[in-house]
Amino acid sequence: MNRQLIYSLIIAGASFGTAWAIRGQFGHEQGAAWAGSIIAVSIVLLAKRPDWYSKTLQLALASAAGWGIGGIISYGIVVGYGRGSDFGNVYYGCLMLFVIGGLFGLLGGGMFGLMLAETPTKPVKWHRLLTEMTASAVIFYYLLIEEFGWLMTPPRSEAWAACFGMMIALFWFMIRNQQYSAIRVAIFAGLGGGFGFSFGNFLQVMGNVSGIHFNFWNVMEYSIGFFGGAGMAYGTFTSNWPKSEATINRNKLIAPLAILVLIIPFIVWDQTFETKRIFEMLTAISPTIDAISVTKNVQWIALFAVPISAGFWFYYFYFKQKNKPVNLTYSNIHNFLFGHLSLYAFLSILITGAFLSIYRLEQYLYIVNIIAIYFLIRKFQPVFTNRGLNINRWFVNLLFLLAIVALYTAVAISSHEELKGAQVRFE
Repeated sequence: MNRQLIYSLIIAGASFGTAWAIRGQFGHEQGAAWAGSIIAVSIVLLAKRPDWYSKTLQLALASAAGWGIGGIISYGIVVGYGRGSDFGNVYYGCLMLFVIGGLFGLLGGGMFGLMLAETPTKPVKWHRLLTEMTASAVIFYYLLIEEFGWLMTPPRSEAWAACFGMMIALFWFMIRNQQYSAIRVAIFAGLGGGFGFSFGNFLQVMGNVSGIHFNFWNVMEYSIGFFGGAGMAYGTFTSNWPKSEATINRNKLIAPLAILVLIIPFIVWDQTFETKRIFEMLTAISPTIDAISVTKNVQWIALFAVPISAGFWFYYFYFKQKNKPVNLTYSNIHNFLFGHLSLYAFLSILITGAFLSIYRLEQYLYIVNIIAIYFLIRKFQPVFTNRGLNINRWFVNLLFLLAIVALYTAVAISSHEELKGAQVRFE
């Protein structure tokens, strides 16, 4: 593996790790979708293929949809299994986090890969794909949950089964249409996301045992983002891709722009900036503060930031462009990545009250990460190779990762008694 590739994977991982850690403040589908758009743009910037620039917003939307779907999965209790003290329950919890993180990556990487592989001569039939994924979600949920009763995390939602069904439909679609490069991206994003989530829970447990005052839940979130992003980038840089068109009709930018910079951020604001949550956060930080007034200010500032940012990006990508065939540049994409990511970090600082107190140190580490990525992402460019599909090696790699999971499970249970928040799946 060449050094340029290694550095590129680290930068991609840091980019997605930062976005996914920020996502921890917002959660659910909308938070995952925003983070998913970030890794797609980061990969385009690292690849430095001019023919990809024109479809960057479509790539970001596809990645956002894939990673965002996984946001319906409930994993709070699964994390609790990993906080126990017996090997069976803890290993089960770590394995199920591997499955959940894997579903995130398989869907996100697959959707991104399909969009990357799409050309005018070989278009992806997205309407058929989405119909098949929806039908498969319903079928597999009924089969696995209602019929077989394979419950991962009772009594919480078992929406993982619906995501599993979507993943099956996505892979069957890619196989039928011989989209082998997209399959490779999905596999490595899934392996990275699965390992990252499971290993992140181990890091969280060990961090809590250490007694260090830090948000180790956020460390777990950074871990799934880092390894998921690195895996997705690795699958992309080691696959063969057709040449895309260098320009795009600017009217095709309207829908992805509207979803990425307006709809998703507005849903994040609507579902996150609740009066009760902000009020309780502010009073916990400073009992003497005028919490009612500051709460309103925080809500309005966050609300205004969304349409102002969206208006700027519409001007930048649409109204500013004089010609209908738009030729986007590296600079355009670079500016979009850091503007879009910075808004996400800004909303996170608002919702955590980090503008009032340094009690949330990880919020300032986001800023450090963003600044570092801003300068480093220009400096490296991986050499593309075509390593194809190697199912036997992937199976061996999976077994190797499962063995590593067993190893750090043993380390975790030997380091502590049952922790607060521990859950038991099997008596």
